[in-house]
Amino acid sequence: MANSAERLRQITAAVREAGRMGVAELADLTGASDMTIRRDLEVLADQGVIERYHGGARSLLLRGEEPPFALREREGLEAKRRIAEEVASLIADGESIVIDSGTACLEVARAVRRRRVTVMPLSLHAVNVLSSGPRLTLLVPGGRPRPGELALTGPLTEASLAALRFDTAVIGCCGLNATHGLTAYDLDDAVVKRAAIASAQRVIAVADAPKLSRTALAFVAPASALHAVVTDKAAAPEETDALAAAGVTVRKV
Repeated sequence: MANSAERLRQITAAVREAGRMGVAELADLTGASDMTIRRDLEVLADQGVIERYHGGARSLLLRGEEPPFALREREGLEAKRRIAEEVASLIADGESIVIDSGTACLEVARAVRRRRVTVMPLSLHAVNVLSSGPRLTLLVPGGRPRPGELALTGPLTEASLAALRFDTAVIGCCGLNATHGLTAYDLDDAVVKRAAIASAQRVIAVADAPKLSRTALAFVAPASALHAVVTDKAAAPEETDALAAAGVTVRKV
């Protein structure tokens, strides 16, 4: 039987694909008891992912919509931590870096918290992590935080990025491949990602393996705009080979 985070992911994906599913169907899918499934559905209902009805649930997420931050934060956590440590190893002391929003980028913020660097994080989650860094210089941009995600967006965020030039931008994504480039679910988020890319000499994208098989709604940049992609060992070779053929350095950890 899957652990809690994996089970919630399975339930979310299954209900979103089917539109609605019963408790018994979800129990068969996950190998969990009906009681456990009912508790999971309560958790997902509280997060606004599904709506409960007697004996089952229906999805509140559109197929092209991103699951909530709280649900994604625990998903693939070990892979995200490995990716974050690899990214941190590519950053030298004294660098200025901008760190994008998202769960993988939040792990990057944790990985550089004790480093001697100048950092501008693009989410309030990362601002909170970095605020206690003993050696770093923290730059906090303006902007409007998206509910739940706490990613900073809008003209104040764009102006903050336009005013600075960073050594490195660490960019998250909702989808990434050689054909469609780097994509995001949220249109405002895509604008901020483009501004962060434009503000930096080097761009490192972070993407756990599932992201390399997805394309989201909003185009951010072609793969050729990236200098490196750090992903995990589960990434499909055909996807990473195509990125490498586009001139991107791919690191699998």
